[in-house]
Amino acid sequence: MRLSTIWRLGIKELWGLLRNPALLALILFSFTLQIQLAATAMPDTLNKAPISIVDEDVSPLSARIASAFYLPHFAPPQAITLSEMNRRMDSGIDTFALVIPPDFQRDLLAGSAPAMQLNVDATRMTQAFTGTGYVQAIVAGEIAEFVQHYRAQETSDIDLVLRARFNPGLDPGWYGGVMEVVNNVSLLSVILAGAFLIRERERGTIEHLLVMPVTPAEIMIGKIWPTALVVFAAAIFAITVVVQAWLEIPVAGSLWVLMAGLALQLFAATALGILLATIAGSMPQFGLLLMLVLFPLQVLAGGLTPVENMPAVLAAVMSAAPDTHFVALARAVLFRGAGFDAVWPQLLALAAIGAAFCALSLWRFRRSLR
Repeated sequence: MRLSTIWRLGIKELWGLLRNPALLALILFSFTLQIQLAATAMPDTLNKAPISIVDEDVSPLSARIASAFYLPHFAPPQAITLSEMNRRMDSGIDTFALVIPPDFQRDLLAGSAPAMQLNVDATRMTQAFTGTGYVQAIVAGEIAEFVQHYRAQETSDIDLVLRARFNPGLDPGWYGGVMEVVNNVSLLSVILAGAFLIRERERGTIEHLLVMPVTPAEIMIGKIWPTALVVFAAAIFAITVVVQAWLEIPVAGSLWVLMAGLALQLFAATALGILLATIAGSMPQFGLLLMLVLFPLQVLAGGLTPVENMPAVLAAVMSAAPDTHFVALARAVLFRGAGFDAVWPQLLALAAIGAAFCALSLWRFRRSLR
């Protein structure tokens, strides 16, 4: 193989990418706005849920319960009457309506078990499911503290102290933004590498390359390195500018270790893209094949569900996927500040998987040219 030929073939692909505004827009969106949306628009997080309170007790305890709901989980609670509750719930104004009955504080201090009603708009599935637990925990906590003020209770000799490591504020945006960068690296590297090869086949220019003094290995590597270069630069920009500067998400580890893992992940993912392109006959077929391969890889790679929670057979299969090792490496470096001594197994696995994919895709590419 001649490096000068590989260089010129790669430059040709870069010029082709610059003349393709759709792919450029996809890359720009994936490593800017999509990361910002993943970090700030978390649908499973309770945020500013509207709640109203029907306070028929008007006691210090009811006032204490009403003041316990505040931002960011709940919007400031609205004091309403019982006759207004159904109208507001039917209109979709409130997701939660808490009814505190008359003499609630008096009955509680008398030793009885008064009931409290919580009305939930279940059409807002995410807020209803998550917020119900929040409301129950807040009300129970406030009642327990209020009762202990009047009746001393024995304290336990064991004190459990919880410490949240690596994300003290339990901010889901930290994890969502960083993992979106990781997912987009795999997604775009496979798409771009495969699209470069299929475009040559659909335009008929692959035959022009074959009559020139170039080998299939030079053609394949000439499509791998420009894809890896573009995605590598976009990923570093996303980590340093979008994640750290724009979203103000701290990165604990060394970017040099991350870049080593990123380079190996791009090597494996672009080889996988070439392999899928040799199987697909056209761009629509390539798109359907991506749905069958990429989506399961991203869902089962460990970013959404821990690999340890999966069945043993599925976990063994996913250990052969580069995304699984890259997700583990990225989380260790970016969140826990791990160094090379902690992530070298993942680096070694990415190198081995990338070499296997590269050899298999080269074999398939040569067969497809016959």
